[in-house]
Amino acid sequence: MRFCILGVAFLLATINIYPQRPAGVPFGEWQLTSSPVQHLLDNNDNFSKDDRFLCFDTRETLGGGIGNGTTIMKVSTVTGLENLVYAPTPYIISSTAAAPGLGAASFNHRADEIAFIHGPFVDETPTLGFYGTTNRRGGLVPGDGGGEIRFLDKRDVTSAETTPGAHRGGTHRHEFAVNSTRIGFTYDDYLLTTYGRTIGMLVPHERAPAGYSPWAVLLVKVVPANTAQPGELERADSDSWIGAKALMRGFIGRVKEANGTYQSSLFVVDIPETVDVTTADAGSKTRYPTPPQGLTSRRLTHGAAAGIVRGSQDGTRIAYYANAADGTRQIFIVPSNGSELSTDPALRPVQATSLPAGAAGGLRWHPSGNSVAVLSENGVAVTCVQPGPLFGKTVFITDKGGALPAPAALVWSHDGRRLAFNRRVPTYDSTGKLVKDINNNDFRQIFLVNFPDENNNGIADPIE
Repeated sequence: MRFCILGVAFLLATINIYPQRPAGVPFGEWQLTSSPVQHLLDNNDNFSKDDRFLCFDTRETLGGGIGNGTTIMKVSTVTGLENLVYAPTPYIISSTAAAPGLGAASFNHRADEIAFIHGPFVDETPTLGFYGTTNRRGGLVPGDGGGEIRFLDKRDVTSAETTPGAHRGGTHRHEFAVNSTRIGFTYDDYLLTTYGRTIGMLVPHERAPAGYSPWAVLLVKVVPANTAQPGELERADSDSWIGAKALMRGFIGRVKEANGTYQSSLFVVDIPETVDVTTADAGSKTRYPTPPQGLTSRRLTHGAAAGIVRGSQDGTRIAYYANAADGTRQIFIVPSNGSELSTDPALRPVQATSLPAGAAGGLRWHPSGNSVAVLSENGVAVTCVQPGPLFGKTVFITDKGGALPAPAALVWSHDGRRLAFNRRVPTYDSTGKLVKDINNNDFRQIFLVNFPDENNNGIADPIE
């Protein structure tokens, strides 16, 4: 049996129901989950389209890493009730030969379905091998857990000429565009391993490989490690969609400079709505795949930049991490049509945050585009990025300080009223015994915090 639904006894026996945050206490974080499994949000789009659920994976519950992830689950943001969505059986827990491997779950923004990483089924391992970064694809299941899995991308590593519309490696972090027309992914090649990670997308197409709906293409050309000429990229990752229509994908590219050094900078690849994905070369056993015709990559920064980069829903601005003049890591924002070298000052990057301890991770935009949220000092900080007198004003909407477990994997709800994130906290089983994950760490639990915004302008109200 390859999968089961809503019936794992050791999970259901320990799941509790949590009420929505009490009326009259609008701000401050609260713990949503407490069951003794990992609840990894993984910096993805975890809220369902109606914000009633969060999806997560459970890696490191039974074994280390995504390869030993055995279930995809969801939790109600109102009751805290956790449900199993997908659990293939049998599975193999191993540090070197795991299968199938599940992780990095994301909801579709427009439909009740969840995409995630999926490695080979156990009965496929004799021919396909075990889970690995170059041996995985995107799975898709209904959010109610009531349907069979289907796979988003065809994987073909046996043909001399790779099947058009397929790939020959592993896809990761499957991200739906806000309008759900495209799905972005990161990519690692199985056949030509001297090439580093790059990025791609899946697009529905009538000529997609038999048994599949989307056509897979790479978006950014990379060259083998240590072979780049000035201006060429050896790696592209930390990517996400810029704008709801998915006409741009931002990423961090490792680029060779004219002086022979390498820099990690912010890039954008422009993807016309009318792009013909069939003009891409799927590659062969000796030829690396190339993107379709008509794509253009642009370099926006020439100093160091880091991600995951995030774009506003209107597509006009991109937020990323870079070092400020004082050496702290802060959030910077650049127009999506801008550049660090632009002659127009309005098109150059500007520093948005001035956090004393710097920005630790979790960068996300409010749907309005008027604020960004980020993690700092073990708390959640929200900074106004609306041009004007409030630009750069920061409000911490959770507790902060060194005594708190570090938060991670921040995600904003579709309606902008709530944020979710992980913290590792002591977790107990149904007998009251303290339990740990496979690495003897506290389990990651999911926390929620309401966004203080009474006038609904997308800017945090002051918290007294």
